[in-house]
Amino acid sequence: MYAVVKTGGKQYRVAQGEYLKVEKLEGAEGDTVELNDVLMIADGDNLKIGTPLVDGGKVTATIKSHGRGKKVEIMKFRRRKHHQKRTGHRQSYTEIEITGING
Repeated sequence: MYAVVKTGGKQYRVAQGEYLKVEKLEGAEGDTVELNDVLMIADGDNLKIGTPLVDGGKVTATIKSHGRGKKVEIMKFRRRKHHQKRTGHRQSYTEIEITGING
């Protein structure tokens, strides 16, 4: 059994017991989170596709940790103008474990 959920502007295919890094969610480590934006649920040959969401579809997950990703370096450079600028960005994430799929 698996589902497709939407969180943080992205879509993820999840199954029970999987670990997943998503955009930062509010809550402390060990808290339970419900993902209500379920786009599809599949259980063998039984397939439910939402328009756009599945009615009554819900995925529960447990927050395992919070963290920050690797640094992405941004370099802006103008040729022949004596101008260069270097910055970086680290995106925050939340690691979750999928504990249940209902729908």
